[in-house]
Amino acid sequence: MDKQSLIQSLAKRNQGDPAGRYILWSRHAINELINENLTRRSVEEALVSCQMIEDYPAQHRPLPDCLVLGWLVEGRPIHAVVAIDETQERLFVVTVYQPSPEEWKDDWRTRK
Repeated sequence: MDKQSLIQSLAKRNQGDPAGRYILWSRHAINELINENLTRRSVEEALVSCQMIEDYPAQHRPLPDCLVLGWLVEGRPIHAVVAIDETQERLFVVTVYQPSPEEWKDDWRTRK
């Protein structure tokens, strides 16, 4: 299964798990949630239909990760760097933020 499909699948499974065992959050990502006025639930919902926009090389990283674009219910874009732990069947949100128009083109997928 490709990274994007795996992220979407695990995010969907997480929605049905009261303990939320399929998505873990870094301390940095939790701080960014607060800074960006986002909730875990809103980001987790966006991951269900996210699109991978950058794939990061596995070297120098403990888990394969990538940058994804998701959409909040109210239509705002978000970016998240997500690491995938296939063995444990879980995602690790490294960071999350709202992309700025100064750094990203209107499609929110392409850096300026």
